[in-house]
Amino acid sequence: MDSISRAAIAGPKFTSLPRSTAYLHSYRSHGLFFHSPRVSRPNFSRIANRSGVFAQIRKDTPAIDFSDPDWKVKYQKDFERRFNIPHITDLFPEAEPIPSTFCLKMRTPVLEDFAGGYPSDEEWHGYINNNDRVLLKVIRYSSPTSAGAECIDPGCTWAEQWVHRAGPREKIYFKPEEVKAAIVTCGGLCPGLNDVIRQIVITLEIYGVKKIVGIPFGYRGFSDNDLSEMPLSRKVVQNVHLSGGSLLGVSRGGPSVSDMVDSMEERGINMLFVLGGNGTHAGANAIHNECCKRRLRVAVVGVPKTIDNDILLMDKTFGFDTAVEEAQRAINSAYIEAHSAYHGIGVVKLMGRSSGFIAMHAALASGQVDICLIPEVPFHLHGPHGVLRHLKYLIETKGSAVVCVAEGAGQNFLEKTNATDASGNIVFGDIGVHIQQEVHGAFAGYSGITVGICNTHYVYFPIPEVISYPRAVDPNSRMWHRCLTSTGQPDFI
Repeated sequence: MDSISRAAIAGPKFTSLPRSTAYLHSYRSHGLFFHSPRVSRPNFSRIANRSGVFAQIRKDTPAIDFSDPDWKVKYQKDFERRFNIPHITDLFPEAEPIPSTFCLKMRTPVLEDFAGGYPSDEEWHGYINNNDRVLLKVIRYSSPTSAGAECIDPGCTWAEQWVHRAGPREKIYFKPEEVKAAIVTCGGLCPGLNDVIRQIVITLEIYGVKKIVGIPFGYRGFSDNDLSEMPLSRKVVQNVHLSGGSLLGVSRGGPSVSDMVDSMEERGINMLFVLGGNGTHAGANAIHNECCKRRLRVAVVGVPKTIDNDILLMDKTFGFDTAVEEAQRAINSAYIEAHSAYHGIGVVKLMGRSSGFIAMHAALASGQVDICLIPEVPFHLHGPHGVLRHLKYLIETKGSAVVCVAEGAGQNFLEKTNATDASGNIVFGDIGVHIQQEVHGAFAGYSGITVGICNTHYVYFPIPEVISYPRAVDPNSRMWHRCLTSTGQPDFI
């Protein structure tokens, strides 16, 4: 597979392991020389350049001239342009909407066709207006030096940023009887995958869709002739949420974007739901762009799935809470073993190739961690301010210690490798409500979008904005400061 195709469909950044060990490894030792990777990220300006009147917030946005009295209006217009979510009418202005079939009268699947017209419920007030918006950031920082400040200009003046609210629309752009919807799960395993599949299928049936299929084993299922699509229905998925793994199977890598869209055309798929992380969303965006290029009336919707919680702009991705919960069990086991041994050191290694959210939240939740190491915060092992010096102090004063480390921390201490997995990675809650928003977005005519929780509300994001770089822990944030307070660790640099 060529490098462009591989980059476009790369899967999420974590290893698939059985549920009991999927998130961590714990062990005890009397001498600690523990090393793990640190992953760098693109150079984005979090705080505006204070030394001049021009600043560039992202590489793909024009520089802002803060001497212009109208800079804030211009910035907000540019923000609205970037976060304007693609719609079916962008390609087909003549597309006629129909009354939504998602209403109170459709709470149970209908077996008959729509010969008598589409059901509607004009008195139901459960629809979302297309002009509804959710505020992206709720804190108004007064200074760039405030903990966790994300300022646009040197003076840190307020610039409102609004994103599209998710939910069912009163008008839809796909006739249910003409829809063939497909679901694909990519990357590694993640808690809740089967629940996601189940809720998508149930919501599609409420709309009246009869043709629903699952693409087996990720993007690979689009090209492998030995893999047949799996018919899905409420009956098939009724109890799948009680089982782990993925009903459809997962894999990394896959065919070229062109081949996948060819396969979608041959199968008659006009609604695709893609479950995965950053790399998988990059693939979904590439599929969306190829469909637009071919002028295909197709809705492509991403479903953020990563236990690392490293997708931009979203409060939380599904799978993260389970990862933190499981991590606490291992931390507790490491604590018991370490404190039961003479000068014992318990080390818990957690998922997190480029972000330390699991390690940070698990350390905070457990209250048993003495040192937390994450990729975003560099550290020294040796020297007067090194990790080993502090460990020696802990052993002398407490008799034992527990270290929680994300797998991406400290990569600079390790020998570099050129080995990669199939995705191109260097080797080394109530989900039902969430998933319904994915289906609503597709029927509303949106494509090239993903759904996430922003400030407790479900919203639609254009995929390019959430895959521009991995989300990372802010070392200046109050949450990381709380973690440092909880562990009592000093700076290791």
